[in-house]
Formats: sequence, C-alpha cells, structure tokens
Amino acid sequence: MKNLYFLLIFSFLLFTGCKKDSVDATSTQSFRSSINDMTSNLSTLEQVKFNEALYILKTFGVEGQNDIQKLDALGKKINGLKVGAILSLADQVARENGISWTSTGPPSLGEMNIFGSVEPTEFDPNDIKASKLDIATIEIQKDSILGPRALQVIPRLVDESGRPVDFSGAALETILEVSSGGTRLITSKNLMLDNDFKGFTIRYEALPSEKVQGSKIDITITVKTTDKSFKMSKIGVLVNPNALRAPEPTPLISDSLGSVAPGELDSELSATIENGSTPGDPKTTVTRFLNQVGSQNLKGAYEVSSNPSWGSYESFSNPNTGFGGFKSIHVKNISSGSVNGSSASVNATYDVTDKSGNTTALQVTFGLRQVGGQWKINSYTIKP
Repeated sequence: MKNLYFLLIFSFLLFTGCKKDSVDATSTQSFRSSINDMTSNLSTLEQVKFNEALYILKTFGVEGQNDIQKLDALGKKINGLKVGAILSLADQVARENGISWTSTGPPSLGEMNIFGSVEPTEFDPNDIKASKLDIATIEIQKDSILGPRALQVIPRLVDESGRPVDFSGAALETILEVSSGGTRLITSKNLMLDNDFKGFTIRYEALPSEKVQGSKIDITITVKTTDKSFKMSKIGVLVNPNALRAPEPTPLISDSLGSVAPGELDSELSATIENGSTPGDPKTTVTRFLNQVGSQNLKGAYEVSSNPSWGSYESFSNPNTGFGGFKSIHVKNISSGSVNGSSASVNATYDVTDKSGNTTALQVTFGLRQVGGQWKINSYTIKP
C-alpha cells in the first residue's frame, strides 16, 4: 500500500512538472494543450485577459480565409512565447489597429475562446439581435485651404425601425473595405464593443488619386455577430480630390540643371512627379524646385527660378524673409495649369514646416517661362 501511495505521489509530481509555460504549436492538439497549461497557472482575472489577448491576435494579428487558417497562423506567430510576451504582442496589435483594448485594463470582450466553445455559455455578449446595419459618413479634419482631409465611417446595428440597438460588452469583428471602380484600396478591421463604436477614419492621403475614379469611393462594412454577419455598402461616396495622395513617382535622375541621385529625392516630394513627365514639362521644374527647397538645397532651387520679385540669392535664401526659413515640404498634389507658347502655369498643394516646427498648408500657382530651352519659375502666387 505504501508503494502504491508513493507511486501516486510520483505520478502527480511528474504530471504537474510537465505543464508547459510557453506555446507549443507543433500540432493543433499541442497548441490547445499548451494554452490550457499556461492558463491554469493564472488567476481568474489573468485568465480572462490572456484569452482576450489571444482573441485580439487571432482576429487582427494574422491573416487567413477561415477560422482554421487563422488559428494555424496564430500558432506560428506565438510559438514559443510565454504569457507576458503574448500580452505585450496583443497590446501592440491593438494599438496598430486603433482598438481600445489593453492587457492591463479590465475585462471588456466578454468570454473569449480562440478554439471555439465546447459548450454554449449562459450569456453570449456577441449574440446581438438586430435587423440590419446602418452606415453614416462624416467629413472631418477640415483644412482652410485643402478642405476635408479625412472621412469618418460609423456603422450602427439597428432594429426594424432603424433605431440603434442597445448593447455593450461585445467583441464584434468589424471589417471596412474601400474601393473605387472595382479596385480595392483599403481593408481595415476593428472591434465593435458597443453601439457607440467610433468607427473608422479614412485619411484621404491614404487613397491614391490615380485609382479614385470620379472623386468617388465605395464603402462596405461587415459586422459579425454570433449567428449572423451584417453587411452594408455605400456606393459613390464623394471625397475631396485635393487631399488625395499624388501619383507614384517616375524617378528623376538627371537633367541639364544638375544631377540628382535617386536616394536624394524625398519620397513624399518625388511622389508628385507624374508618369510621362519629361525635362520639358513645367511640372518637372516645379517638383524639382520644391524638392530642393525641402532638402535645403536652396542654391539648386534658386537656379531653376527667374523670378524678379525674389531678388538675389541672398534675399531668396534669407532664413527670416525667404525660403531659408523652411525645414521641410510635404507635397499633396501638383497639376498642370496652362501652357501658352513660352509661358505656363502649374498648381501645387503642399504643407510647409518651418524651423520652429509650425506647419502651414498652401495652395500655390507657379508661373513659368522658357529660358534657354528650359522652364524656369518667374512668378509665385499663394491662393487665399
């Protein structure tokens, strides 16, 4: 009997000693088993936050077409990680996706189980009884020169009368898709915890102007509850064309005014050079001018100008009254105005940051004339 007693004690110690403290994702079974082992060493509150962290990572931290693919990708992502590292990784993913969740905050996502519940729970916070999904759009971040620079997209679950459904403590996966002319431009995910969900912010500068047809986008929102996925689209939503991202650059390598190495071109400024531009295009001169001013190569900028009002190079580069006071330039858009023989105009929209860190949005019309077969800037008008 005594031998049997010691054998049982030894077996118990052997079993408890084999519990894993890190993720083992060599198989689905070992993955589930290691998570259970890690969870068993936590307090009740820690278990809840750990399960929430796993849910955040599975929903937003990995890609997959279905639940099995996401679970497999999650296993590979956190294989070998301990509880603390998983919580930190979930905090990072939540921040990157704009989700108001932290590993140190109170429980907020209801009862989470990345492997699926074996038995139904008495109360499922994601089982929302709604009739349909509604979407509101509001232009925000309005600039006195550029106009609106972003669009807030707010989804709401509503009843048959169109009134918002009251719920809280949920964790509804919400997906935003933005397209134009059939081309997908943006996909984003978030969690709807209640019906005061702030929604998504679409920054216009994240939308490539060459892919937005007719200054209109199509918006589709999907909200997944326990039993149903609600989906709604708004077609032909107008956006501000002045705030869209300028076309991708055709690298400017060299011209008769001097050589510029590709690595020296500021990525944001060079993004305004449109495909098909040539050294004879007045837009190229304006782009080069802004590039040189933004990189503080004021000598190079002055050489592409022939503007009497700017006076001498010393006046042009003056740090108090001239372009010497600029620290950086962020170009939003450059477009051709008119070309009439040896005269031309080019319109540019850009942000200027001075050496004190103050940023000003400008809309400028550059006047150009041909000098020695090259376009040079001879006037500079800031639009009110």
